[in-house]
Amino acid sequence: MPKKVKREENPIGEVSNYFDHVKAAAIKLKKPLKVGDTIQIKGGENDFEQKIEGMQIDHKPVKEAKKGDEIGIIVKQKVRKGYKVFKK
Repeated sequence: MPKKVKREENPIGEVSNYFDHVKAAAIKLKKPLKVGDTIQIKGGENDFEQKIEGMQIDHKPVKEAKKGDEIGIIVKQKVRKGYKVFKK
C-alpha cells in the first residue's frame, strides 16, 4: 500500500500590513479570491479561519480580486506582516 504523502498547502497570499485601529489586514494575493470564500490565516501563535464578508481594493468595495491584487479585509484576530493566507 503506497504511503500517503501530506500535500503541502499552497498559500493564496500573505499579510502585507495590519491596521489595528480598524482590525483590518492588507493581503497581497498570489491567487484569485472572492467574497464568500473561506480563508485560513496562519502565523506565529495564530491559526484561524474566517469567511470573506467583504473586501476592498484602494478603499473601494470589490466582489473579487485577482492574482497580484492587494486587498483589505476585516479580520477577527490580530495578524502580522508575513502571515500566510490559505483558501479552504
